[in-house]
Amino acid sequence: MVDQKRELFDGLIRIHVLLHAVHEPIFGLAMMKELAHHDYRIGPGTLYPLLHGLERSGLLRSAFDHVDGRRRRLYKITPAGKRALEKAKGKVDELHHELHEEHPRKLTDKPR
Repeated sequence: MVDQKRELFDGLIRIHVLLHAVHEPIFGLAMMKELAHHDYRIGPGTLYPLLHGLERSGLLRSAFDHVDGRRRRLYKITPAGKRALEKAKGKVDELHHELHEEHPRKLTDKPR
């Protein structure tokens, strides 16, 4: 069941990551805390592959920075990431509207 939930929410988590990256550079631990604030329980073994995948897809880029004498990988959104986020916003808005309709549009004309 946990894997099914994770699979269901993966897209939302990616959108959430891009949303924060459009405002400021992000790093893994801070993103895990932010996602936990929204009840997404994600550990480093899930988050870092997700960040690397977004980077391979060209939606994020990363570079190392030094913070308090330690190296930290910071992720920044790319122009392609910004475009993807804008498209995702429209799709999320559309889905939100449909989720809250009293009678969603029927898929067929005939009752089954």
